[in-house]
Amino acid sequence: MSDDLLAAFEARRMPALARVISLVENGREGFEEVLSSLHRQSGRAHRIGITGPPGGGKSTLVEGLAKTYRGRGKSVAVIAVDPTSPFSGGALLGDRIRMESLTLDPGVYIRSMATRGALGGLATTTREVCDVVDAFGFDRIIVETVGVGQTELEIAGTADTAILVLVPESGDGVQVLKAGVMEIADIYVVNKADRPGADQLRQEIEVMLGIREGNAYRHVGAHHRPGGGSAGRRVDASEPSKAAAVPDANSPTRPADPSTRRPAWSPPVLTTIAFKGEGIGVLADAIEKHGAYLKESGELERRRRARLERHTREVVDRSLRQRIWREGVGEAKLAEGIEQVMRGESSPYQLARDIVAGLNEENHHE
Repeated sequence: MSDDLLAAFEARRMPALARVISLVENGREGFEEVLSSLHRQSGRAHRIGITGPPGGGKSTLVEGLAKTYRGRGKSVAVIAVDPTSPFSGGALLGDRIRMESLTLDPGVYIRSMATRGALGGLATTTREVCDVVDAFGFDRIIVETVGVGQTELEIAGTADTAILVLVPESGDGVQVLKAGVMEIADIYVVNKADRPGADQLRQEIEVMLGIREGNAYRHVGAHHRPGGGSAGRRVDASEPSKAAAVPDANSPTRPADPSTRRPAWSPPVLTTIAFKGEGIGVLADAIEKHGAYLKESGELERRRRARLERHTREVVDRSLRQRIWREGVGEAKLAEGIEQVMRGESSPYQLARDIVAGLNEENHHE
C-alpha cells in the first residue's frame, strides 16, 4: 500500500477504504502485506453475522439494525455477500440496492461481495475484508450471508455473534431439528412474526434448544393455572413491559456452571417484523448482551484465537496453492502426467504426489 493510500486510510477517508478492500478482495499483488500492516489495528469491532434461508428478510433486518446502531451513536460497516454474476463474476448487488436508505449516512459503509463459488455462504476473503473495516475503525460490523440454507456454517467462524433468521414459511417442524445451521446461532430470530405459524415456529425452536440443553420445555410453561389463569407463558422478547413481569422467560444466560462460576449463554429466541421496525431494538440489546457475555466469560478471546488459527491455516493453504499452480511446476507436471492417468498407467493420487514432490524439489534447489 502506498504511503498516500495508507495516510488516507488512517484519516478515515471512504475512497481509501474502498480501494484497500478492492485490493484485498481481488488478491492483487501485495495484498497480504497490506493486511499484515493493518492487523494491529483490528480486533476492536463487534462482528455480527446474519444468516438464514433466502427470503427471510435478512437485508431488511440488517438495515434496521444499522439504523438502530446509528441512533445509538455507533458506526456500522455492512458486508453483504451476494450471489456471483455469471457474466462479470462480481456481486449482483441486490443487498446494496435494498439498503439504499443507508447509503447517504457517513457513519455507515456498505460493501457487496461476490461468493465466487465459495461454499458456506461466504466469500473466501470475507474475513479479511472484515479485518480491513475493523482496522478502519467501525464499531459494529454486520456480515449478511448469501442465504443458501444448511451450508451457511462459515459465519460461525467469522462472527463474534451469529444470528439465525427464520420465517414461518421456512419449513415445517422438522426444519428446526436439523443439525448444522441450527446449531451455530447465538441468537435466533423469527422474522415476519405477523404471519401465521410464527408463534409455532418460535416454540419449536425453543423446544429444540431445550432438547439440546437437556430441558426440552425450558421456555414453555403450563398453559393454565389450576385456578384458570395462564401461567408460565413464553413472553415475546419484543414486548419488554410484559417481559419484565416474567424475569427469566427470555434471559440470555443459564445458571452459572459450578465448575467455572460463570454463566453459560442460552440463545434467546426473538421475534421481529423487520419491515415495520418491530423488535429490532430488542435484537440490538440482545446482541450487546451477548457481546458483554463474551468479554466477561473469556469466550471472546477463545473465539478470536480460534478464528486467527483457522485463518492462518487458510492463508498457508492459499499460499501453497498459489505456489504450486501459479509459480511452481504444478501445471507442467499436470500436463505431463494426465495422459498416463487417462490410460490407467497412473492415478490422480500418484500424479498429485508427483506435483507436491516437484514443489519440494524446487524448494531444495532454492
